[in-house]
Parts: sequence; structure tokens; C-alpha cells
Amino acid sequence: MLLAVSGPDQSGTSMYWRRGFCGRAEQIRSVRAFAAHLLADFPALDDVLLVVDELAVNAIRHTRSGRCGGRFAVEICMDLAGVIVYVADEGGPGEPRLRDIAGLAEGGRGLLAVEALAATWSWTGDERGRTVRATFPRADARPGRPAVR
Repeated sequence: MLLAVSGPDQSGTSMYWRRGFCGRAEQIRSVRAFAAHLLADFPALDDVLLVVDELAVNAIRHTRSGRCGGRFAVEICMDLAGVIVYVADEGGPGEPRLRDIAGLAEGGRGLLAVEALAATWSWTGDERGRTVRATFPRADARPGRPAVR
């Protein structure tokens, strides 16, 4: 199901979309297409797509969302300040965390990419279900990062 509504300011400058996905790897392409369609004119679209991809993959690989019959949801909020992406999963025993990756290890870099590309990221929840949130302002004022125009 896709939900699109104007935000609380009713001026049409704030939008919210939510869509549920089956917890299967082939759904990742649909997640990216969903975000790309909604945010086509957003200046940091490539960063948002990479982050939403990583968060959806993590939901499938590391939570019950990736088990038979599992599901996860992607929510996107956009207003004049920027974009916030949420990926909600069915939880699991581990918590989202940055890993210290050395050498050429094949996995474990997903949240490092999220950390590098999003202005902020955080998570809430527990083993029954978690939501990871990443923010993308229209103009990124973090030191060392070029401003998005």
C-alpha cells in the first residue's frame, strides 16, 4: 500500500509516503524505484537511494523481516528542509551498529555508508521491531562536505 498525504502545514510543502515490502532480496529494486520516483528532483537523490538501499538490505539480512513471510516498510518524508527516510523491520536479536572493518572484509559496511552519506541517522525499537531513520537536508552544512545545491 502506498500512502501520500500533505503534512500538517497543509500548504503542500510537506509530503509523506509509506509503502510495505515483502522481505525478499528482489524487493530492493522496488524500494529504490519507489524512492527515486518520489524524490526525482531532490539534489542528494543518489545519496538517498544508496542509504535506503543499504537500510532495506539490512532489514532483510539482519532481522526477521528477511525470513519466510517477513515484511518491512519504507517511509519517506519531504519538506522544504529536506528528506527523512525511515526503514521499519520486524526486529531481531542484534542491534544496528557501526562495525570496525579492516582490510578487504566483504560485509559490514552498510551502516558506514549510511554514516558517511546521511546528515544524521539513528534507530529506535527492540528485538520485536526497529526503525532506522536517516536525514538529508537540502543544504548539508556538515564540515568537510560540499553544500548540496
